[in-house]
Amino acid sequence: MTLQVQLRKKLEPFELEVDFECKPGVTALFGRSGCGKTSLIEQIAGLMAPDSGRIQVDDRVLFDSTTATNVAVRKRRIGYVFQDARLFPHLSVANNLRYGEWLTPKTERYVSSANVLELLALGPLLQRRPATLSGGERQRVAIGRALLCSPRILLMDEPLSALDGARKRDIIPYLERLRDEMRIPIVYVSHALEEVARLADTVVLLHDGQQQAVGSPQTVLTRLDLRAHTGRYEASSIVPATVQSHQPEFAVSILQTSAGRLIAAQLDRPVGSNVRLRLRARDISITKQPVQHSSVRNQLRGVIVDIAEEEGAFAEVLLELPDNTRLLVRVARINLKVLQLSIGDSAFASIKTAALDRASVL
Repeated sequence: MTLQVQLRKKLEPFELEVDFECKPGVTALFGRSGCGKTSLIEQIAGLMAPDSGRIQVDDRVLFDSTTATNVAVRKRRIGYVFQDARLFPHLSVANNLRYGEWLTPKTERYVSSANVLELLALGPLLQRRPATLSGGERQRVAIGRALLCSPRILLMDEPLSALDGARKRDIIPYLERLRDEMRIPIVYVSHALEEVARLADTVVLLHDGQQQAVGSPQTVLTRLDLRAHTGRYEASSIVPATVQSHQPEFAVSILQTSAGRLIAAQLDRPVGSNVRLRLRARDISITKQPVQHSSVRNQLRGVIVDIAEEEGAFAEVLLELPDNTRLLVRVARINLKVLQLSIGDSAFASIKTAALDRASVL
């Protein structure tokens, strides 16, 4: 299924205007609080009408201002997961889940309760009431209820924002399974860079209601012209890698990227697993020649494709690695002159093993 969204809506203090497409997988609506993310998914859900535009799932039109089409919420076949779980407190987990099934005619159901129970590990919770669940457990039940509506698309409005760090880490693997196994468009609202980097297949970057960019996390989060919106201090690159081997005697894992091998702190991922590395720009140094006789053994070669130099002590250098992977490096401005770094130069990025800890492997 494919969701197409093209709409305009006057909001205070700005006008929301977007035009993008969501394929199966996670499309993250990313931006600072108040940029219009929640208003946007409310319009996709039918809770708010756009001023103009068109919303369509495959060949089914949900909204079209030119033909006065506006399908009712209950007929849109959309699953919605809110920031807070919004479970029915008087119902057991089992009956909260059944409520999702009750909303969908039997002939239109394609999601089985057995599949959802296994996907979200809800079996042990069925007889409990919401008040006895942890925050992460409540969100898993809310996701299960939304899935049992057999939705055409799934909307998730900052589903982890009410959880502490430990609970977020508990539930993210379930969201990854949901992304990989359900194969429906998932529109995921977040202003948390680490969630977007780990979960998103596509990022739609919003600022004051305006769509600034659409693309992969690897592309959008490393664009130097978008630093004001993606954040400079936490500026990062997303590098795909595969777990090649483990060396338990040194407590390290060997990862293979398109640009070369990396040594990371030991991971709990099996050999052959595909991972994403979130490499912070401030954790990487750059040289024009490979470094020898150094404790920093992780070096990736690339070509400088962009440099952003502004007032202040630091600048950003963008390296393009093999396979079009991009790596953002923060350097002292003085070193641009000392090293004579220029666009088009070959360069080497050095990354400490300490920077490749479990928190950076997504």
